[in-house]
Amino acid sequence: EFKTAARRNRLLGLWAAELMGLQKQHLEDYAKAVVKSDFEQPGDDDVLRKVFEDLKGSGGAITEGDVRLKMDELMAVAREQIKAGG
Repeated sequence: EFKTAARRNRLLGLWAAELMGLQKQHLEDYAKAVVKSDFEQPGDDDVLRKVFEDLKGSGGAITEGDVRLKMDELMAVAREQIKAGG
């Protein structure tokens, strides 16, 4: 489950970085920062807060609910990728 959450957070970071218009060389750095943010406190709230605040700060018209839905969607993707050996 830890591995799945870390994979989901990386995918979420890449998604958010693209929405913020970060250049290609910065996408992976941002994704790593999102993964690291999960160690701040138990649960997903730290990740949700970081991504939502960053997206809001970049001028994106996105809601906290949008980010939560994307987190749920990407958790399923991460599970499938890990199950497939990826």
